[in-house]
Amino acid sequence: MSRFEDLLNTVAQYQQLADENYQRVRRLAEEIRTGLCQYMGTSEMSRGTVCVRLVPPSGPFEARDYGDQAFSIPAEGFRPLGAILFGLAFRVSGKDDWMRVTLECQKIGSAFMIHLAGGEDYTLSLPLQTNDTEPFYEHLYQHVLSWFQTQIEHYQAGEYGRRDIGFDFSRDAHETAQA
Repeated sequence: MSRFEDLLNTVAQYQQLADENYQRVRRLAEEIRTGLCQYMGTSEMSRGTVCVRLVPPSGPFEARDYGDQAFSIPAEGFRPLGAILFGLAFRVSGKDDWMRVTLECQKIGSAFMIHLAGGEDYTLSLPLQTNDTEPFYEHLYQHVLSWFQTQIEHYQAGEYGRRDIGFDFSRDAHETAQA
């Protein structure tokens, strides 16, 4: 085997692992998106209310699912093998106000680490099994709820106006124009 063939075989294995990593994170993100709404007591089908969307991990975002563009690496083509980021937008009002939480996922040995921007890490065991993410819903829910509770406490103490926990907000452009 030539050196070039050795390189091509090695890169093919690298890309196979990068695909495995991407598919794992993508399945996890989709499971969180649908399961978290159920966990919080929102039925998307019965009320027509979506409570969580997959959005890009940074930059401007709208309240819609971005599909492949919600992830920090491309869905196709050459992918880097490493941590993958994606954003979850939470509906935080009865109108169309959304808060983004950025998640960074990576495999470390037999563990799968989820880092919440501005929050604590959460560890799952590999291989991921159906319903493994259910305990994570409470962790994620408390992360968002705690941010608002902390802001309330800061306001009541006279120290408010800081957004240092890693959240971004978005409102529907139509509603913003009417305000």
